[in-house]
Amino acid sequence: MTLLRVRGFDVYKGFLDPARQAALIDALRPVLKAAPLFSPKVPGGGQMSVRMTSAGQFGWYSDTSGYRYAEQHPSGRDWPDIPEAVLEIWQQLTGLERAPECCLLNYYGEGARMGLHQDKDEADFSYPVVSISLGDDALFRIGNRSRGGKTESVWLNSGDAVVMGGEARLTYHGVDRIRFKSSRLLPKGGRINLTLRVVV
Repeated sequence: MTLLRVRGFDVYKGFLDPARQAALIDALRPVLKAAPLFSPKVPGGGQMSVRMTSAGQFGWYSDTSGYRYAEQHPSGRDWPDIPEAVLEIWQQLTGLERAPECCLLNYYGEGARMGLHQDKDEADFSYPVVSISLGDDALFRIGNRSRGGKTESVWLNSGDAVVMGGEARLTYHGVDRIRFKSSRLLPKGGRINLTLRVVV
């Protein structure tokens, strides 16, 4: 494992070995069965290119009325629990006693991307956001605490983890593209990104 510091983001290259990555995918299957992926809309009326779902007490949600956390999946069912294997990663990377209340799962298929944004729907920014990459490589762009200015990019590979905390907690970031089918972890290709957040 190698630790990179990019604009205050701690990037743990090779944090999860292949066996642990495969075990994590298995742990996520019940989550995806209980709370299937959906395609959220954005306030302007368009649709995100990523599909998503969540686990935990809250799930992140977006539609034409805005961005927010919701206590139920669009189906009306409660979100499933965050798998223990995911909680172990949070504990390992942060050392915090407080557990995350949301595990957002984003699935990037061919051509999917995520524009520069801040994670700012949480109540307390003193807690970090932890990100875990599974599957295809992703070009991760890191900006500034306000829109505009120079940015820096780093390729995230399957098994990499990122911790966004401290001064970097509200830094703009996004995913410009993925290398579709660059990984064999997901049989049909694509990338799963897990982000763990303390919500309230």
